[in-house]
Amino acid sequence: MTSVIVFDPVLPIWLIASLAGMALAALALAAWRGLSGWALRGLGAALILAALMGPGLSREDREDLTDIAIIVEDASASQQLADRAAMTSEAAETLEARLEARGVEVRRVRVDDGAENSGTQLMTALSDALASEPQGRIAGMFLVSDGRLHDIERAPGLPAPLHLVHTGRETDWDRRLIVEGAPAFAILDEEITLTLRIEDSGAAPGDTEVPLDISVDGETPQRYTVPVGRPIELPLALPHGGRNVLEFVTPEGEGELTARNNTALVQINGVRDRLRVLLVSGEPHAGGRTWRNLLKSDSAVDLVHFTILRPPEKQDGVPVDELSLIAFPTRELFLEKIDDFDLIIFDRYKRRGILPALYLQNVVEYVEKGGAVLFAAGPDFAGANSLYRSPLEAIVPARPTARVMSEAYSPEITDLGERHPVTSGLRDMHDGPWGRWLRQIEVGEPAGDVLMSGAEDAPLLMLDRVGEGRVSLLASDHAWLWNRGYEGGGPQLELLRRLAHWMMKEPELEEEALYAEATGQTMRIIRRSLEEEVEDVTVTGPGGSEVTLPLEEVSPGRFEAIYAGPEIGLYRLTSGDQSAVIGLGPAAPLEFERTIASGEALAPLIDATGGGVRALEEGVPAIREVREGRPAAGRGWLGITPRGAYVTQSVTLTPLLPAWLVLALIAAMVTGAWLREGRR
Repeated sequence: MTSVIVFDPVLPIWLIASLAGMALAALALAAWRGLSGWALRGLGAALILAALMGPGLSREDREDLTDIAIIVEDASASQQLADRAAMTSEAAETLEARLEARGVEVRRVRVDDGAENSGTQLMTALSDALASEPQGRIAGMFLVSDGRLHDIERAPGLPAPLHLVHTGRETDWDRRLIVEGAPAFAILDEEITLTLRIEDSGAAPGDTEVPLDISVDGETPQRYTVPVGRPIELPLALPHGGRNVLEFVTPEGEGELTARNNTALVQINGVRDRLRVLLVSGEPHAGGRTWRNLLKSDSAVDLVHFTILRPPEKQDGVPVDELSLIAFPTRELFLEKIDDFDLIIFDRYKRRGILPALYLQNVVEYVEKGGAVLFAAGPDFAGANSLYRSPLEAIVPARPTARVMSEAYSPEITDLGERHPVTSGLRDMHDGPWGRWLRQIEVGEPAGDVLMSGAEDAPLLMLDRVGEGRVSLLASDHAWLWNRGYEGGGPQLELLRRLAHWMMKEPELEEEALYAEATGQTMRIIRRSLEEEVEDVTVTGPGGSEVTLPLEEVSPGRFEAIYAGPEIGLYRLTSGDQSAVIGLGPAAPLEFERTIASGEALAPLIDATGGGVRALEEGVPAIREVREGRPAAGRGWLGITPRGAYVTQSVTLTPLLPAWLVLALIAAMVTGAWLREGRR
């Protein structure tokens, strides 16, 4: 029971104060004039003023409340290193027992890894815990952690001492591989520079040089020796277009806390700077500018156009020096510079004696070494001077029968073409039925893949691989009819674009491919194949765990599976003879960027509340009670501040000057003053 005097004024305070002033003035006048009853009248006035203040005795029935302490247990990934998890659990249990022994209620909060690689959210968890408890009962807060948090900016107002009990050891050390500079894309065949740094922290052994393994797309790594503690500039040229996944690994050192941050992943898109195309045109025809316009419309294409406008057999007496400004550099193009071209196109070209067999044989070798040649065939391809009847026979995908089919037909995609990325989904690229073509060269014994058929169901578009290179044959010179909108036209631009890009080995048009697209921690695994069925895909995680997933066909030639990666890092995919790699998030998550336990980040908050930092390696600190405002940490102990919180059960209010008593006393005072003054 607690008693206290309270006031409940009957009138406003300012009015009571005014009355008090008037009473004092009257008493002063009475005293000055020598009235003998002024003292009794003053007591009466004071009694009236006291009654107007409404004094009362308040008696409260209170129930004392226990203090509350919050223990935040860091269970993030960095706290799983070494024996930190066990130390954290044991320390939290011991602290809870010691606090409860002092009559303190304990609230334990567990903090796991933040979503989407956001690290340890200690302050967010502490803020949520404080928001659910009365601030007036919080006596102390204990963080059992390595001190590596990533939300210090969300620190709440702290009503009591904050302490850090960290799980680090004096002998802890860690090595970290850092990518300081890497481009998002790079031009093929041009050297780029990556900047790496290997950093040691804690009680490191003092190595000055360490090995570094570098691999591209999961291939066998190459090992180098690099210095520790200073930037390393690494020159590199991407091996192929599309996504290149580069993995850098420095081996785990003896006694190192973790090797998770010894790996760095860099994903760089390889793009071609300029595509060099050689277009060799033969006899002029209505669609002669089709290929030229297509290639010139792409600013990334460097086009060299070799055309014969006046055949050698034409004898009209015009001097040679007046036929052209310069002699066309056939030797330079077909012997010396041929390897500089990404693609060679023969558009209705036939043997005229201008390109000798030696030059054409050089084209064959160019293809076998990785080049690409496309034949757009017209009637010349079926004649005696056909390019097929030259050294190019070794690479042409089909043999002409010498028959030219001059009839209207609608090009059709074959069953295989529906699965091939060059023609897959091509019908969706054009509204309405395709316009007809009017001529086709009959060919036999097609090699490679037949993607389109034409008149009499004969092969129209054929793709083949020769050596390391690629060859395609379009057995018609009427693709330009689509461009002109004949009978509604067709997807001529998209067909020729895809065809050219397949020839130049663009990754997105590979018919047999395995790759993945990442969205957060979820990957969409995509398998392209010309086969009706494909093998399941095996996903190997960063830690070596394997998961086998079935692939479902979502469209002709395209199989997919969805997989949510449980870890951040490099995943390896395998399906049959196809393999790929993909990185989900950084190879070293935020949790492993800094692993040596430290109270540096929390020091401003801890110092402001008088708390302390203690290492569990030295034992779990004792608990003491300290007054508010005093230091709450000392050698081997941490303090809590008793708050003395309570809840009021009931309140009893007793007036000190009831009305009857006030009237009686006032009457007595007035009567006494009157009697005293009357005796004079």
